[in-house]
Amino acid sequence: MSILTTILSRAFKAFVTLLAIAVLNFCLLHAAPGDPAVVLAGEAGAADEQMIEQLRERFGLDQPFHVQLGKYVGSVLTLDLGYSFRQGAPVAQLIAERLPATLLLTLTAFVISLVLGIAFGVAASARVGKASDSLLTTLALLFYATPLYWAALMAVLVFSVWLGWLPGFGYETVGAGYTGFARAFDIAKHLVLPALTLGLFFMAVYMRMTRASMLEVSQLDFVKTAKAKGLSGPAIRRRHILRNAILPVVTLAGLQAGQLVGGAVLTETVFAWPGIGRLMFESLAARDYNTILGVFLVSAAMVILFNIVTDIVYRLVDPRIGAKA
Repeated sequence: MSILTTILSRAFKAFVTLLAIAVLNFCLLHAAPGDPAVVLAGEAGAADEQMIEQLRERFGLDQPFHVQLGKYVGSVLTLDLGYSFRQGAPVAQLIAERLPATLLLTLTAFVISLVLGIAFGVAASARVGKASDSLLTTLALLFYATPLYWAALMAVLVFSVWLGWLPGFGYETVGAGYTGFARAFDIAKHLVLPALTLGLFFMAVYMRMTRASMLEVSQLDFVKTAKAKGLSGPAIRRRHILRNAILPVVTLAGLQAGQLVGGAVLTETVFAWPGIGRLMFESLAARDYNTILGVFLVSAAMVILFNIVTDIVYRLVDPRIGAKA
């Protein structure tokens, strides 16, 4: 099966999956307690019954559930995510404004976690039983066991409040008016703490997986043959062991890439990072159904996209997959 055929097949499955997710999210969200009309009326200082009924009628909340569901599914099929009654703007516009910040954070954290995880995993597997192996394994376990929100708060406290090395909050310096390279450098400084906090958690998983996979592959017959031919240790690890040991890591990375979006909710909230994770948190408090549904749908689309990319990368790393398909 060619890569193009794989992409088309995955795209069709992704469409069906997204449609099912949209219906499920709508049902679950409307089953939750709370009425957005009551929230809006309370914020307007006129929480009387007449005002609440007018708001329900204005936003279609007075219609039967199946009618609301049908309209929502029809809107999704036309790529219309609805209107945010809380923020007074189309949901697609709100997400489009916040999505670049989330992609920047998650992709940076993903690269950090994958590169460091593989590098430390290879280093630990080459020093099995030594003090450096124990140190790297212990640090990985520590990063994995530490709650994400606590690590984020400690990072702000140490590197921003106490040491003053890095900014602790926001996307860029407010009112600085930077442009060009100066603005990019300012955003990069604000990105360091949230990206490292999110990336180090997943780095621990990749490191332990790489180490275990390297040790397993190193016991196979073709590695023993390479040693018998007189190849050096680094060459064997790089050309023979790592190339085969990396396959489980690629699979795991594809599965967990989507989880970065979920982790970004806590990270964006602590660091006041203006992404869709923080938008979802704010929308939950305000009972902004349309925005919540839009963020859920876009997040699900990102997870599915990561999985499709993983399938393609897996075929490129191991051509045998494509030959068997």
